[in-house]
Amino acid sequence: MKSIIPLILLCLHVITLQAQNFTFAHVTDTHIGGKTSSEDLQKTIDDINSIPNIDFVLFTGDITEFGSDNELEEAKKLIDQLNKPWYIVPGNHDSKWSESGCNSFVRIFGSESFCFEHEGILFIGTASGPNMRMGPGLVPREQVVFLDSILTNMRNPDQPIIFVNHYPLDESLSNSSLIVNKLKTRNIKATLLGHGHINKLYNFNGIPGIMGRSNLRAKKTYGGYNLVNIKNDTIYYNERTPDIETLPAWCKIPLNQKIANQDTTPVSIGDSINKRYPDVEVCWELQDNSDIGSGLAAEGDFAVYSNTLGEITALSVKTGKIIWKFKTNGKIFSTPVIKKDKVICPSTDGNIYCLTLDTGELLWKFETSKSIVASPVIKGNTVFLGASDGIFRAIDLNTGKLNWQYSHIDNFVETRPVIYKNAVYFGSWGNTFYALNKKNGKLLWKREKYENRMYSPAAVWPVAAKGKVFIVAPDRHMSAIDSKTGKDVWESGEYSCRESIGISKNKKYVYIKNMFEGNVDAFYTSSQKQTLAWECDAQLGYEISPSPISETSKIVFVPTASGVVVAVNKKTHMLEWKYKISDALINYILPVGKNQVLVSSFDGKFKCLKY
Repeated sequence: MKSIIPLILLCLHVITLQAQNFTFAHVTDTHIGGKTSSEDLQKTIDDINSIPNIDFVLFTGDITEFGSDNELEEAKKLIDQLNKPWYIVPGNHDSKWSESGCNSFVRIFGSESFCFEHEGILFIGTASGPNMRMGPGLVPREQVVFLDSILTNMRNPDQPIIFVNHYPLDESLSNSSLIVNKLKTRNIKATLLGHGHINKLYNFNGIPGIMGRSNLRAKKTYGGYNLVNIKNDTIYYNERTPDIETLPAWCKIPLNQKIANQDTTPVSIGDSINKRYPDVEVCWELQDNSDIGSGLAAEGDFAVYSNTLGEITALSVKTGKIIWKFKTNGKIFSTPVIKKDKVICPSTDGNIYCLTLDTGELLWKFETSKSIVASPVIKGNTVFLGASDGIFRAIDLNTGKLNWQYSHIDNFVETRPVIYKNAVYFGSWGNTFYALNKKNGKLLWKREKYENRMYSPAAVWPVAAKGKVFIVAPDRHMSAIDSKTGKDVWESGEYSCRESIGISKNKKYVYIKNMFEGNVDAFYTSSQKQTLAWECDAQLGYEISPSPISETSKIVFVPTASGVVVAVNKKTHMLEWKYKISDALINYILPVGKNQVLVSSFDGKFKCLKY
């Protein structure tokens, strides 16, 4: 059955409100790809099909474990057995590790959002991200536009609304205040969600939030879901064990009351932080109409970035004015790279594009068999790049012809490789870190260390110096690997960290940011053990953004998951300044000119800061 009914016009017509009396199923966190997940979902589907008075089914995210094409296809095959309408949104597991760059969810399920009306109630569901990045949840920019279009054009503003998203509308969703404020302009009654795997009732600034249990059995014999009855202006939630029992209602939410605290004043972003550092000024800024899930590159007055609308865009560094745009046929999470007069940027449409820097004209494109979410690097006249088809390629920059390829990569590549001496180094989401010969692509060595693929060193942009390649991984360890042999020179979990790393221009220091302690740490690259050179108490808070660390001769720039740019003085090792540009994670901080940086955040904000 078609899962999505994107009939906004249906959602907008005038409804004659009557007392509702209907039942639906709330199924969430099925995690197809896990050990018992398919069996657990099959039992739930068979059970739902056996209950005639269920009108429809809502799936509220984390449909799969890793968002792979195989897992999504398996989930769709199971869900298609339902004999009632169903509606679905993705969760962070569907979007973080997506080999397709979040295209396959839409291709397989038809959409990643929905809007439909049932017995006078309007149900609106949106996707959540940040897509392809580790960070707090985020309703993508395109989904915010989708929500706006529905709320703005409602002919009956008093029609009751139930909002559906994978995340709670609290600090775990970075733009929750934006979503809450928008929903409160209308007659919002409740939000339904997953993510936490337990039945739990929330209060999101007056909006009731109902988290459903995971469909997985976990350590029990059976999995389960929730039967939801809307009767006599009340929502009743009853946990259901398939083919066994329905428990008494654990949650009751009245629908006949207006949500209190109708404050729709936009939340001021970053004033308390930014006012502390008045010498940091915004030269120019723009708001893209989609997410920006990549870094950026600059050459002269040209700055080039990509977005999830599939656009490659060139801006003027001086003014922020758009110079040209080039449209691809898939979302883009790859960071462009510039070499003289050429721009290289892959897309999840499976193509690598070479454009002219001055006009954006297509010079050549190279087609692969799957999406590309990795970022390229150029050395000499060769483009080095991994992809989701299990192949790493070296392509001639001038002609677009293949020089060589290595075809034995386990799972997909997300990172930007590092070229060091005569080798190219990168990780994949198959627990493996690779070293290939730069000239012919032959395998030099591979490091297979992680039992759980979630610990793969795949999102980190590795750095190299002094005969070592440095990485940080989701296991919260930092490693120095011998560049010739692939053996660990040292590995340490003493300083908590994730996938964010950087290196000084003189190759003397390698930088990380702590995941828990809130510090920025610099280590000597020459040491044969992890040796701290200096540490800055930057008060980063809980920090999981994988974005790389950059620097100038005087400042180390640290991106955060909270939308804050952090500047650390390299000489004093003290915090120089902070500036908050958004509530979403920072993608990249690119120094340009004298005392200026270009910064983008995942929610499509772009700013040029002068300090």
